[in-house]
Amino acid sequence: MSIGIDDISFYTSNFYLDLKSLADVQNIEADKYYQGIGQERMGIVGADEDVVTMAAAAALPLFERSNKASIDTLLFATETGIDQSKAAGVFVHGLLGLPSRCRVVELKQACYSATAALQMACAIVAREPGRKVLVLASDIARYDLASSGEATQGCGAVAILVGANPKLVEIHPQSGRYTEDVMDFWRPNYRATALVDGKYSTKIYLKALKQAYLDYLEQGGTGFDQLDHLCYHLPFSRMAEKAQTQLARCSGSTRDPVARAAMIAPSLHYNRTIGNSYTASIYIGLTSLLDHATEDLSGKKIGFFSYGSGCVAEFFSGSVVAGYREYLHTQRHQTMLKARTELSYTQYLKFYNFECPADGGDHRMPEQTTGPYRLASIDQHKRIYCAR
Repeated sequence: MSIGIDDISFYTSNFYLDLKSLADVQNIEADKYYQGIGQERMGIVGADEDVVTMAAAAALPLFERSNKASIDTLLFATETGIDQSKAAGVFVHGLLGLPSRCRVVELKQACYSATAALQMACAIVAREPGRKVLVLASDIARYDLASSGEATQGCGAVAILVGANPKLVEIHPQSGRYTEDVMDFWRPNYRATALVDGKYSTKIYLKALKQAYLDYLEQGGTGFDQLDHLCYHLPFSRMAEKAQTQLARCSGSTRDPVARAAMIAPSLHYNRTIGNSYTASIYIGLTSLLDHATEDLSGKKIGFFSYGSGCVAEFFSGSVVAGYREYLHTQRHQTMLKARTELSYTQYLKFYNFECPADGGDHRMPEQTTGPYRLASIDQHKRIYCAR
């Protein structure tokens, strides 16, 4: 019995800032962003959008062909949690009308936790093959204005349905892990924006990649030159190029640079236009690969490297199932991205500076999103969501 990804869909906000607008304000060339970090746009959430609304919107297409009653577990991965106690997934559970006989848990470890959720989901399905697990990863990457991380902001959510005999990707059992207590990126409870040591974080990312990959090989995993494509965690798209070079070096790869670049290129399209989505980024990368690869990926092996600052990392692999193209949401994804509204730099600042009310009063949120769900109000410190 194989276990893996039966369906996958992603969603991002209705608004974006072209990084040329940011570059113009900073009086620098746009290519510093377009080429230097491989980013073109960053998604910006409206006042009535958050990780819950994006996650619910990402999951909605999955139920066009799947029975909600088969889902008995919802795992919500995020580092942009909205409550210190209640799981964000409980709100999504209500919005989607999932069965009450369902466990819901929120997972956190920087950008890594969606992979922990995926592996847990595979274990749950192995125990009860007739059930399905809904994995949601949703985040808003936010940094201080004028900081080195500002251009790498973004947002997005991915919904993954995990089941037996999957239609899209079979997840292999071999997995390599690495953990080290470091302070390369963190966000204390009292801060709305993250703190990051960019150069150090890149160094730790590459170290963790090597160690997790070596552990993966020790567990009987597939060597680099036998993998057909790779999906990396993407804080910015050029990071995948750095990672690919590192992995080729430590594996002693015989592939030429052009072939190595082709292994990752299809996975980068969506990230370039939505920016960093933290926990969701690696799986939005998978969605990009499935949607953009010109070759038939049936039977192809994909390597995955998931990294969460602080740090926890995992390397694993999967095989694409024959006939996968029949079950993709490619047109929906591309239509969504084309329908987004571009913000001017002035408008971006207004969106950025909006603060959710925290005084306990009854506050109606501005109606900005055109997505299927919205944060309607915050009343007595309670977040009230609704279908739009």
